[in-house]
Amino acid sequence: MPITKSQAKSSQEFVPIKEIRDGVVILEDGTTRMTLMASSLNFALKSTEGQEAIINQYQDFLNSLDFSVQFFIQSRRLNIEPYLDSLRNAEKAQVNELLKLQIKEYVEFVKNFVGMTEIVSKTFYVIIPFSPPTFGKSKGGSEGSPLGGIFGSFLGKKAGKTDFKEDKFEEYKSQLQQRVETVIQGLTRTGIRAVPLNTEELIELFYTLYNPGELAKGGIAETQK
Repeated sequence: MPITKSQAKSSQEFVPIKEIRDGVVILEDGTTRMTLMASSLNFALKSTEGQEAIINQYQDFLNSLDFSVQFFIQSRRLNIEPYLDSLRNAEKAQVNELLKLQIKEYVEFVKNFVGMTEIVSKTFYVIIPFSPPTFGKSKGGSEGSPLGGIFGSFLGKKAGKTDFKEDKFEEYKSQLQQRVETVIQGLTRTGIRAVPLNTEELIELFYTLYNPGELAKGGIAETQK
């Protein structure tokens, strides 16, 4: 049965984002979010004492929070074509025939290996919410609670209508940044580095979430070492 014009909806109607400004995501319901990209930690390689110390620090971090946070993991197939292209360029520039042959064989090995084994990269995010004064809060709604769907699980459930005032944006952003600093400091004590995403990086992230089949262009900046 064909879809009529009145039934058709644009994808924008399913995206709960009103605006992304200065690294802050403003949702349609008036609540705001900032997103941190976090490094990983090889917990299994730590000693027993080291593991216990990390667990205790992480427990203290969670207990110290007086607001909700969300942890989000993005998994996607690793694109190795840029790496292979760099190897092919090195092969063309190589004057030593033996080294040129070795590079060519290595490229074929990597291609075959990736073809047989799916290599997945994982990126870790922490989402920190802030809600301006709320009225008419929906029953069961809460700041940052999960909701089905890609953007629902990432951005959290709507918490009813909020009184978002444009002239108060800098004030809301300041309060949100205070929460961000609290989270960064808490994660640092566990050995995890975290940096906030800027506007461009957030746009790229949301694009890849809604277009998982397309290769990301450029890639989000990695957490500084």
